[in-house]
Amino acid sequence: MIHIAGSKGKGSTALFAEAICRAAGERVGTFTSPHLERWTERFRIDGREVDGESLVAAVATLQPHVDALRASAPDAAPTFFDATTAAALLLFRRAGVDRVVLEVGLGGRLDSTNVVMPGVTCVTSIELEHTDLLGNSLEAIAGEKAGILKPGVPAVVGALPEPAGLVIAARAREVGADVAWLGRDFDFEIHESSTEGLSLTLNDGPLKADTRLPILGEHQAANASMALACARRVGVAAASDLATTAARGLAQAELPGRVELLGRSPWLIVDAAHTAVSALALVRVLASLPRRRCHLVLSISAATGTAAILSALLPQADSVTVTRAEPARSLPPETVAEAIRAVSPELALRVEADPRLAVRTARAGLADDDLMCVTGSIYLAGIARGVLRMPVRSGAATPPGSDLRTLLDGQ
Repeated sequence: MIHIAGSKGKGSTALFAEAICRAAGERVGTFTSPHLERWTERFRIDGREVDGESLVAAVATLQPHVDALRASAPDAAPTFFDATTAAALLLFRRAGVDRVVLEVGLGGRLDSTNVVMPGVTCVTSIELEHTDLLGNSLEAIAGEKAGILKPGVPAVVGALPEPAGLVIAARAREVGADVAWLGRDFDFEIHESSTEGLSLTLNDGPLKADTRLPILGEHQAANASMALACARRVGVAAASDLATTAARGLAQAELPGRVELLGRSPWLIVDAAHTAVSALALVRVLASLPRRRCHLVLSISAATGTAAILSALLPQADSVTVTRAEPARSLPPETVAEAIRAVSPELALRVEADPRLAVRTARAGLADDDLMCVTGSIYLAGIARGVLRMPVRSGAATPPGSDLRTLLDGQ
């Protein structure tokens, strides 16, 4: 198993690791969260999400055990994520996979996935996030992430703020885990960055892999580098073949909802950025794309730093549509709109509570040389993917107003 934690980048690193393992001929089970559009996305076997029937069968197998535990110890009953993790492991066992890539759900030390004894652990990044659960300092959050480190199990660690890095290093010494640090033990060199992706070299000791990532965003180079470092330490492919294998796998990798390009004329970008750091990474991509106007469609979760996200994104925008992707977890669009007006009173602003209608109408108003970016929320990214990938009926105009709402309700 490859066990991956981190504030950001852990999902991308997991999918890159999956791609490398598959290129080596391994059967791979990958568990990530949350999903974008469908629950089955969380459970992948050989690069494809599981079918609904297989997931239902796994849940049916687990249900009597969950019920029995709930009856015997109500205060210690399995959580929803406990059961989800168990379902993933059961699916992978039934499929007979060779390798499992397991993404931590939240934190690490107390996460449901931390029941495993992996072949390698990985901590991709650490920033202030979920402070109500993980602590309000980098050191506290690092302590939770470091909880996945295991005695004698090698660890791969990304570029961390110094206070967080010191905590990870101390935990590694405590449990006797050898740590490979990005920037010291392995690194990357970007040769070209374009709208077609990245051309780069990944270096890990004697290993040098020249490859292309069909992904937007130079920040993804670090995640690919960590995925290769994990693959090397867990023994994916023979050492003499790993560079070629990794290059082949990474060149075919896909990262749904992560600076995902869904159209070029106009530019259509969907990104699940919901922290200041991820918003800044997105901005670097948006700034590189030639366009006449940039329109943002935003929904922001209640637990994130609204001011910091807006500070990063708004300078790129000529207009903004604010919506609410998830009623229970997203801020009311009026609240986000007020925050935007406070810092950018001249910016063209529209509020549309229905997220599907927000995406569809924003898309309808674009010229071919415009750019639209839908971001701020994992939930909105999933909704936008569903809307923007729908085929456009030839010769059919997009109906305005209530007619469009009726159409969306029907879909």
